Amino acid sequence: MNNIPTVFWLIPIASIVALSMAYYFFRTMIKADEGTPRMKEIAKYVRDGAMAYLKQQYKVVLIVFIVLAALFAFMAYVLHAQNEWVPFAFLTGGFFSGLAGFFGMKTATYASGRTANAARKSLDSGLKIAFRSGAVMGLTVVGLGLLDIAIWFIVLSYFYADSDVALITITTTMLTFGMGASTQALFARVGGGIYTKAADVGADIVGKVEADIPEDDPRNPATIADNVGDNVGDVAGMGADLYESYCGSILSTAALGAAAFAGAGEAQLKAVIAPMLIAAVGVFLSLIGIFLVRTKEGATMRDLLKSLALGTNVSAVLIAAATFAILYLLGIENWLGLSFSVISGLAAGVIIGQATEYYTSHSYKPTQKISEAGQTGSATVIIKGIGTGMISTCIPVITIGVAIMMSYLCANGFNMEMNAEALAHGLYGVGIAAVGMLSTLGITLATDAYGPIADNAGGNAEMSELGEEVRHRTDALDALGNTTAATGKGFAIGSAALTALALLASYIEEIKIAMERSGKTLTNLAGDTISAAQATIPDFMNYFQVNLMNPKVLVGAFIGAMAAFLFCGLTMEAVGRAAQKMVVEVRRQFKEIAGILEGTGTPDYGRCVEISTRAAQHEMIFPSILAIIIPIIVGLVLGVAGVLGLLVGGLAGGFTLAVFMANAGGAWDNAKKNVEEGNFGGKGSFAHKATIVGDTVGDPFKDTSGPSLNILIKLMSMVSIVMAGLTIAFI
Repeated sequence: MNNIPTVFWLIPIASIVALSMAYYFFRTMIKADEGTPRMKEIAKYVRDGAMAYLKQQYKVVLIVFIVLAALFAFMAYVLHAQNEWVPFAFLTGGFFSGLAGFFGMKTATYASGRTANAARKSLDSGLKIAFRSGAVMGLTVVGLGLLDIAIWFIVLSYFYADSDVALITITTTMLTFGMGASTQALFARVGGGIYTKAADVGADIVGKVEADIPEDDPRNPATIADNVGDNVGDVAGMGADLYESYCGSILSTAALGAAAFAGAGEAQLKAVIAPMLIAAVGVFLSLIGIFLVRTKEGATMRDLLKSLALGTNVSAVLIAAATFAILYLLGIENWLGLSFSVISGLAAGVIIGQATEYYTSHSYKPTQKISEAGQTGSATVIIKGIGTGMISTCIPVITIGVAIMMSYLCANGFNMEMNAEALAHGLYGVGIAAVGMLSTLGITLATDAYGPIADNAGGNAEMSELGEEVRHRTDALDALGNTTAATGKGFAIGSAALTALALLASYIEEIKIAMERSGKTLTNLAGDTISAAQATIPDFMNYFQVNLMNPKVLVGAFIGAMAAFLFCGLTMEAVGRAAQKMVVEVRRQFKEIAGILEGTGTPDYGRCVEISTRAAQHEMIFPSILAIIIPIIVGLVLGVAGVLGLLVGGLAGGFTLAVFMANAGGAWDNAKKNVEEGNFGGKGSFAHKATIVGDTVGDPFKDTSGPSLNILIKLMSMVSIVMAGLTIAFI
């Protein structure tokens, strides 16, 4: 068994603290008054619909997991092309990812009605309940993530001897539970995104545009399905999404640390646990930030944004300072440079968040200009929104580029040579930058999960007819939630870019292990025949001819970029088909059920919930399976060079496309909110109906296709790593 240092036990302790505080916030929220009988009735409709959908989704996902686990078992125990722990690690990753989404959604469905009721008292009361309920999701994700990592590290350390090779084997094996998390996350994001946007688009087109009734009006048959969708897509899906981002960044960095410090004895173990410790300390600092979030009555959008920014920025500054202490006390080599690598990741996260806020909040000109374009019709709203989304990619792309270079150079002592040691240490720096960006996920995810809770609170207030003042407060919380959700999506895709780059290097390490397992040798840069264990990253790149002149690399890159667009196209069309069914159903009910629009008839809410549920279950399968199949086929046909090209192309194309879609969708949504606040004619005006069209187009952009892309680029990397043994078997 590896000699696990005492400081390691801070990791499971942090996970227990996170889960305990999540339970505390949940119990505090449950004790709050849910409001009037009507408010309780509406909340129960949404809660029952969300839980029913999630159970159906998990049944479908369970079948996929059983098939994949059986495949991995066959590869491990029959073909001997994989570590024997892989099937079990894969299953636990998926289980904990699904569990994180379940707990988050359960909390959100109980919190929305209580948030609406608290808003009857004050804006601050509503904000606290919504935000701290969102914190349940954030703390559950980091708590379960660290718990899963700690358990697997302890178990594998027990079964493997204390050696350099053991730590490399342990960390690369642990990466496979990241694939389980990614697979579950993709189904959750795609299925939840199709569900929520089918209902949302149907409700908006028929309700707002055709029938001219307010958002979340109880006369709209699709309004309950819309509120259910906010939870299954933006809470359960998002929780599973960021769970795999969080675990993937920590595990890929640990694997890179094991490789970069191979042969360094105790220093190797310290490099492996360093990212875990940074994440563990981030739990405690996130809690400080959560308790700092509060506001005053009559707060403007900028005041509300400042309230959330105070909590997130304080946590970020504290983790930056703590990183220096953690790496110094560990005595890790080049602790100062690695600390600055972490700060590079943190700074990138803050900059991407601020840039996203600028392009999506209606407090700033880009979104205000989209609202203004509504005066000339929906076409100009669409054009302006697409243009804004495209322009908004510049800052995130440049920021990630600078963060990659800075984290790489800081970690290797600003060594510009591409020798083996500098490359290994530099890539470790990139990985630890991703950990830095996600180290305060406890609070950053809270700001994201807060959004759908506030949105549902607004729906509850409208359907319960709580009055103009309460609705004004919930609208303010909802508009803030639109911006924080957009910021969260930018943050998630930024962290995915850094994590995916670290996974590229981890793929090489897994190829090395697969070749060693099969007994294959290779030729190094000097022309000597060596074992895979003796080879460096430059040796592998030379042996497999990974360069831009190799057509396999170029073809792989094209397929990777195409995969991002294909995936988005499939999910967008899935939303379109489901939304068409919803529109037909809502129109039918308005026509056939007497008295709906007059408020004397009762809509058939259940039928709309059923349409969204069936559409999501059916439509999510093909795009999700495709994301798993593409890397396998490329590996079998084009080999290692083709897979590396695929991952690079998917990363570059997927990252840029995801930022564009998330920001365009967020800007369209808030442009509509801006008009609804009384600008350019206000509710019911020509500009309002034009911006509603923009919002409906942006819905699948920001809530289905865009956020699913960051899972896609990491899942393709994870699949490539897990299937490395199969790729090597065909060389």
